[in-house]
Amino acid sequence: MIEHVDLPAKPRQIEFARLGINYTVMSKRKLRKLVEDHYVSGWDDPRMPTICGLRRRGYTPTSIRNFCERIGVSKVNSTVEYGFLEHCLREDLNEHAQRVMAVLHPMKLILTNYPEGQTETFEVENNPGKPEDGTRTVSFSRELWIEQEDFMEEPVKGYFRLFPGNEVRLKTAYVVRCTGCKKDENGNVVEVYAEYDPQTRGGNTPDGRKVKSTIHWADAQTSIDAEVRLYGNLFAVPDPDAHEFLEVLNPDSLEVLTGCKVEPSLAQAKPGQSFQFMRQGYFCADNRDSTPQHPVFNRSVSLKDGFKRK
Repeated sequence: MIEHVDLPAKPRQIEFARLGINYTVMSKRKLRKLVEDHYVSGWDDPRMPTICGLRRRGYTPTSIRNFCERIGVSKVNSTVEYGFLEHCLREDLNEHAQRVMAVLHPMKLILTNYPEGQTETFEVENNPGKPEDGTRTVSFSRELWIEQEDFMEEPVKGYFRLFPGNEVRLKTAYVVRCTGCKKDENGNVVEVYAEYDPQTRGGNTPDGRKVKSTIHWADAQTSIDAEVRLYGNLFAVPDPDAHEFLEVLNPDSLEVLTGCKVEPSLAQAKPGQSFQFMRQGYFCADNRDSTPQHPVFNRSVSLKDGFKRK
């Protein structure tokens, strides 16, 4: 037809192949099956490789553009590792995301020598790499929340967090020494006890002694409850198209945590706003379900960057 049309120049035709990403499917027919049969919550489910799904999971426009620019355009079908997409997101969020403290699996820490009823505040940097982002105020009191994994009654080799007799630094606050714990009738640890060193305000040790571990925390008096959704790969195998794709769905692609303890300022998080939960990963406020009364955060990506190490 082009040969018989009077045009000043023949149009140039460029063909390119579909981009594939492992651990997911790109076929619209298969994605529609996942949505219509309720294997996912919708087209914007954070596990879906759709623009609205990526947006809800916390992927930024910059991270997606960088991903596309780096892989380029090919005339041959190819598959890119999902880890590279995550790597591009980490690069962007590491520069721009505010740091906050959130305890996902809370356990009570009681500072037995801290005055009862006393409360003080600390200034914490919003982003250590960008001083211009300023600081925020966090409260501190006798009872705190820490991660369950930050205490071990009988530590294994190489464990430097809380165990009886050991010292750790509470981020920005004080150095504390663990003195013991309390267990329930089933033998599960429900409270950890420690003594704080009032001379170490800010985390520094006046006598120069070394403290090997720093852990995050949340003030039991002021922290708020939040729901946190931990998303993983939707499929359990790298190439689901090589199988009956519904048979290789990952049953652990979503874990919902309730009763997480977070800084009270996170109640005002804007839909889609991204944060780095210290020592946990990057999370964003869910743009559909999160409210000030019931904050919901989706894990965008963990801190661990396996692709970069490769």
